[in-house]
Amino acid sequence: MVALFVLYPILKSISLSFYSWDGMTDKTFVGLANYIELFHAPTFYTALKNNLLWLLLFLLAPPMGLAIALYLNQAVAGIRLVKSLFFAPFVLSGVVVGLIFSWFYDPTFGLLALILGHGIPVLGDAHYVTFGIVFAALWPQTAYCMILYLTGLTGLNADQIEAARMEGARGWALLWHVVLPQLRPTTFMAMVVTIIGALRSFDLISVMSSGGPFESSTVLAYYMYDQAIKYYRYGYSAAIAVVLFAIMLVYIAWHLRRLLRNEH
Repeated sequence: MVALFVLYPILKSISLSFYSWDGMTDKTFVGLANYIELFHAPTFYTALKNNLLWLLLFLLAPPMGLAIALYLNQAVAGIRLVKSLFFAPFVLSGVVVGLIFSWFYDPTFGLLALILGHGIPVLGDAHYVTFGIVFAALWPQTAYCMILYLTGLTGLNADQIEAARMEGARGWALLWHVVLPQLRPTTFMAMVVTIIGALRSFDLISVMSSGGPFESSTVLAYYMYDQAIKYYRYGYSAAIAVVLFAIMLVYIAWHLRRLLRNEH
């Protein structure tokens, strides 16, 4: 199953990136031409810059998820209802989240316009659009990280925590020296899924801005889709996919090596 649905598509994409193909006629071998064109395209650097912006802002999701998980990890009346409310964004479709925030940002009738007293075209301004979409994406991503940390908190060693409290550890000292070291595997998973989510962001961009205005909010995943589906440039699209895959692979390999070194 892994060979069929993971390894084969990866190898096929790498192979396809060396061809010019519209999906219907015969493929033409072009060597590195797709990569040369990609690295000379201004849209590629705009997409790469936006991916880095997504990455930096998305890194807020794990600490926010941890903070919410610590708040919800208590036995008080009604906490299950509160957990459900915080978990709700995660089960929503990306299309639904995109529509909700599109209405929220609408400068004529949106809630943001009512709060500020005047409309701001967040999704129509090249300076604001990426920040607006990332803010929308952080809503479900934070809920996902919260679930990971809630699961991790249930597996904490109670004896270590009790011993630390007997030694006088409280508040930040207890969190930093006792709780967070035990949550290191959970933090690793939260970071990996957050980084991958930031690099392959697509659905909210498609729903909220379609990469606009003037391709100012496009990212590598949407740029790849745009070239394949709209312009039938499957070889060029595969080259974008290979570059995106390489970026993810470098990060995950580095982070995994760092985690294993810390464990040793």
